[in-house]
Amino acid sequence: MHQLFSQVLDQRDLSRAGDLFSLEDTEIEDCLSQALDQIKDISCSPDYLTNDNDQAVVEICITRITTAIRETGSIERHSTALVGLWESCLEHNLTPQGENTEDMPHAKIASDITSCILQNYSCPLVMVLAVPVAVRFLQRGNRELSRNMSSYLSLVAIAKADLLAEHTEAITLSVMGGNHMLLRVLPSFYPKQPHTIHCHLSSLTAMMTQLESPEKPHLICLIQMVADQHPLMLGPQVPSLISYLSDHSLTEALLGALVDVSQASPSSFTSFLPALRIVGQQSTALLGNVARIHGAVGIINETYAHSSLIYLVSLLGSTDHSFHHTLLQEIRALTDRYPSVLGGSGKDIYRMSNSFTAIARLLGRRLEERAAAPCRVDEAGPSLLAGRGGGGASEQLLQVKIQSFDEKMGDVVAEEEEVGKDSPAPQRCYSLSQAVREERREMRFNRSKSLALHIVRSRSINSDTGEDCQGAEPNPDSCFSNTLSTQHPKNYTKRKTETAPSGGVNRRKEEEEEDDKLFIYLQDNMEMIKEFCKNMVRQIPVPEHCVIEDSNGGCVAKLSFSCPLKGFYCLYAKSFFNLTSTQPHLWIHIMLLHLQSESSVPLSSRDKCVQRLAFLWEKTQLKGSHSFSMAMTQNTTPLRKDLDNLQMQLEEVRFFDLFGYSEDEGSWLCFMCNNPEKATVVNQEGQPLIEGKLKEKQVRWKFIKRWKTRYFTLAGNQLLFRRGKSKDEMDDIPIELSKVQSVKVVAKKRRDRGLPRAFEIFTDRKSYVLKAEDEKHAEEWLQCINVAVAQAREKENREATTYL
Repeated sequence: MHQLFSQVLDQRDLSRAGDLFSLEDTEIEDCLSQALDQIKDISCSPDYLTNDNDQAVVEICITRITTAIRETGSIERHSTALVGLWESCLEHNLTPQGENTEDMPHAKIASDITSCILQNYSCPLVMVLAVPVAVRFLQRGNRELSRNMSSYLSLVAIAKADLLAEHTEAITLSVMGGNHMLLRVLPSFYPKQPHTIHCHLSSLTAMMTQLESPEKPHLICLIQMVADQHPLMLGPQVPSLISYLSDHSLTEALLGALVDVSQASPSSFTSFLPALRIVGQQSTALLGNVARIHGAVGIINETYAHSSLIYLVSLLGSTDHSFHHTLLQEIRALTDRYPSVLGGSGKDIYRMSNSFTAIARLLGRRLEERAAAPCRVDEAGPSLLAGRGGGGASEQLLQVKIQSFDEKMGDVVAEEEEVGKDSPAPQRCYSLSQAVREERREMRFNRSKSLALHIVRSRSINSDTGEDCQGAEPNPDSCFSNTLSTQHPKNYTKRKTETAPSGGVNRRKEEEEEDDKLFIYLQDNMEMIKEFCKNMVRQIPVPEHCVIEDSNGGCVAKLSFSCPLKGFYCLYAKSFFNLTSTQPHLWIHIMLLHLQSESSVPLSSRDKCVQRLAFLWEKTQLKGSHSFSMAMTQNTTPLRKDLDNLQMQLEEVRFFDLFGYSEDEGSWLCFMCNNPEKATVVNQEGQPLIEGKLKEKQVRWKFIKRWKTRYFTLAGNQLLFRRGKSKDEMDDIPIELSKVQSVKVVAKKRRDRGLPRAFEIFTDRKSYVLKAEDEKHAEEWLQCINVAVAQAREKENREATTYL
C-alpha cells in the first residue's frame, strides 16, 4: 500500500487525509483494493458509529479511491473489493433513527460507492457482482439511497435487462412499496417475466392516482404492453382504467390500450359505454377509439349491436370526415354480423357512400323502424328503404333518383364552380376547421354530391307529406353552415354603430375592417379565445409591462408583474416582480388574446393597444419574417406544451411562491394580499413566519457531504439560526433579508427523483447552503424566505418613496 494511504488509514490521520488528492492516480492504482479492505475493517469496528474522526477519514479516502478508479478505468480490477465494502453496509443500520434526519455513517459509505459501481452498467463483469447487492438495498428503508439505486438500476435495465429480470419480484414489491421510480424498468422485464407482473397487475394498476406526472407514462407503457400481448389479463382492471380517463394526460394512450382489451374481452366494457361516450364528447380526437370499443361490444349479441349502431350512426352524421372511414368499418362489421338489425338492406344503404349524412339518416331511420317493429321483415328486397303504403312508394322513387344521380354530377360540379367564383365555398356542418374562400376541386365535388342528395331526399319526403316544393330554390344553409364566420354578427354591428360618426366615414371604416385580417380573425374566434383565456389566466399571469431588449442570444422580453389589490401589507405595491423571458413572441400572443377576451367587440389593427403589441412584435423580428397580423392569425391559441414551458419558467424563478390566483378577485395577487390573515400575524413584532431545523453545509467541497443540523427562525427582516439543534440554545446569528440578493434551488442530479431539498441563499457577503428534511419542507421554507425577502424590499421601497 502507498505510504501516505497506509499512514492515513492505520493512524486514522485526518490531518493528512487531504494530501491524498495531491497524489497521481497511477501512484495509488495498485493499492486501491487493499485500501478498500482496510476501510471495510474500520467501518465494521464497534466504535465507528460514534467516532467522527474515523468517519471523516473513511469518507475522504473513499472519495479519493473512487476518483482514482474512474480516472484509471480500473473498475473491473477492483470491483470485488469495492462491491465487498458496499455489501458490508447492508449489515448495519441505514435508516435514520428518531428525530435525527442525518444519514447514518454506513448509508453515506453506500451512497458514495453506488455511483462508482453502477455508472459502469454496461460492464457485464461488474454488473454480475453488483446487481444482486443493489436489489437488496431497495428493501433497507433508506429513502434517498433507494432513490439513487433506482436511478442506476433503470440504466442497468436498458443495457443488461437479463441480469435484472431474475429479480422482477423484488423490484415489483419495491415499486408497490412506494419506490415509484423503478416503474420505468418493469416494461423491460415484462417480455421475460410476464407471469410475475400478472400476479401484481391489480396492485400496480391501482397505483395510478398515487403517481406523479413523470411516473404515470411508465405505468401506461406497461399497461399497453400487457394489452398488446395478454389483453385478457386486463379484463378485471377495466373499471379502474376507465376511471383514469379523466386525466387528460393519460386519455389517449390509455384509450388505445383499452381498444386492445375490448377486442379480447368486450363483455368487460358493457357497463362503461356511457362513460366512454362522454370521453368522446370532451375530445373529438378520441372518437375513433371510442367507436372501436363500441364496435367490439356490439359483437356480443344483437341487442348490444343495435345499441352500438345507434351511437355509431349518430357520429357518422355529426363528426368530421376524418373519422368516417373508421365509423363505416365498425358499422359494416356489426351489420354483416347481424343483418337483421337493418332488415337485410344494409348493402343498398352503403351504396350511397358519397354522402355520409344521407347514410347516417337512412341508417338511423332503419334502426328506429326495427326497434318499433322488430319482427317485421320486408321480403321485397330491392328497394332501398321498403315500407308500406305511400311511404314505400316514395322510398322506391328515391332509389331511382339516386341511381340517376351520378349521371348528372358533371353538371352539378360545373354549376358549383361557377357559384364558387362569386361566393365563399360552404363548409360541412360537422367541420371544426375554419372556413376558407376556396377549396380543392375534390372537396367541392363531395360537397356538391351531398347537397344534391339532400335536395333529392327533401323533395321526395315533402311530396309524401303533400308540401309543394317544386318552385323552391335549394338553400345550402339547410345542410351546411359557415359557423366560424357568422359567430358574432351582433358584436360586429355594434362596433360599427358605435364608431361611425357619419355615413361616409362609416363606410370607409367598414371597408377597412373588411380588409383587416386580424379584425376578421378575432371576430370569427371570439368565443374560442374567451374560453381559452378563462382557463389560461388561472395558470399563466398576464404581465403588466413588457419591454423588448436585444441580448447575445437574441431578443428577450423583460416582463413586470405587480399585485393589483395593493393592500396594506402588499409585497408589490411600489415594486414589480421582474422576469426575463427568451420567448417574447409567446408572451405577446398571450397579451393579445387576453386583451381580446376582456373586450366585448373584436379588436382591430387600428386599436392603440394592438398597435403597441405590434410595435413590440416588430422589434423582435428579423427582416423578411411574418408581420404581426399574419403571425397572430396562424394559430388561434398557443399550444399546450408552450404554456407548460412558460409555467416551468415561472416555477424556476419562484413566481408561485409570491403570487397566487384569486378566484374572488379574478387576478393574480401577492402572497400577503391572498392571505391577509397571515399578513397580520407575520407583521406582528417578533412573530416568526416559519421556524424549524435545517441542515447547513459545513464544507464547500462538493464531494464531501458534511451537514450540520441547526435551528432556524424566520421573523421580521431576519433569518436567525442557532449553533445547536434546539430552539432554546442561544447564540443567534442573523441573516439580514434586505441584503439577500437571491435564493436559488441547488440543482439535483438528473437521476434524483422529485423536488430538490437543498437551496442556497446569496447575500452581499457570503452564501449559505441549507437542506430541509424533505421536499415538502423545502418548498415551505423557500416560499417563506422569498416572501420575507420581497417584503423587506417592498418596505425599503416604501420608505424611500416616503423620504422623497
